[in-house]
Amino acid sequence: MGKVMPAAGRNAGSDCCLHSHSAVLVRPAPDAVYDIKLIDDRFVNKDIRIYTVAMTSFGSIMTITTKRGAARRSPPGAPASSAAVIEEKEPRGARRKRETRARLLDAALRLMAEKGMEGVAINEITEAADVGFGSFYNHFESKEAIYATLVDNVFEEFADVLDRLAGGITDPAEVVAVSVRHTVLRARHNPVWGRFLIREGFSERALSRGLGQRLLRDIRNGIAAKRFVVADPFIGYLAVGGTVLSAIAAELNYVAPGASAPDTLKELGFSGKHFPERTAAMLLQILGLKRAEAEKIAARPLPIVEAADEAA
Repeated sequence: MGKVMPAAGRNAGSDCCLHSHSAVLVRPAPDAVYDIKLIDDRFVNKDIRIYTVAMTSFGSIMTITTKRGAARRSPPGAPASSAAVIEEKEPRGARRKRETRARLLDAALRLMAEKGMEGVAINEITEAADVGFGSFYNHFESKEAIYATLVDNVFEEFADVLDRLAGGITDPAEVVAVSVRHTVLRARHNPVWGRFLIREGFSERALSRGLGQRLLRDIRNGIAAKRFVVADPFIGYLAVGGTVLSAIAAELNYVAPGASAPDTLKELGFSGKHFPERTAAMLLQILGLKRAEAEKIAARPLPIVEAADEAA
């Protein structure tokens, strides 16, 4: 489809200022269903066209750059942009099954983000999803099974996204900075996802796989490269992970649009401006970098991610 780009800053050689949110490279799972909404569609010059679409399943937002002629220009507000992402038709029964599964997952994510797995009953999930109680077992064997799927979506798949974002970066310090900023931005655009991450961030699953394992790896890489001055990688993991979870909580409570207590920071004399970058800079200092270098690395543009043209 072209390039999935970080929607922050100004596009090189263009008068078009891109949106301030962060891009996410999305590779839909076979059983996932996405509600796609066109946010922006414009030509920035005679050859380059920018789409920005929101995919509400798990709060994904991405910006797609294409050459002129790569896709037909849709009338303003038309939903035709979904054809640029999902083109294949499928049998009605299979589509309904995917939609039901997606509703169950979305309902479970909302409920478990608020009350945890132990505090949610299966009938609560089916009622919130507007699905018959018996239909739950057509998709999941138990409450633990749907929870495990959510953990995979939140921890494993997002960790893969971070790996792709940082795939071309050789400096371990910048890898950590990119991952921290993108995680805080993801929580800003999907508060339910952020609350689930806060609740489950130090669970056994989180530490043993996905985000936890990648964070430990990145800290060890930084120590081996003599970029981080940390004697104990596990304590470094706790320091970084705990700060990120606290930053997400602050983002949702004080900084993000719709925050529950947006005036608190002003009353205390603080600002939420550039919050993801400030968080990343502080963590790099905790890991041993000097303040000036940490702030410089944390302010770099988020990397561009090349997306395969699946329609080719």
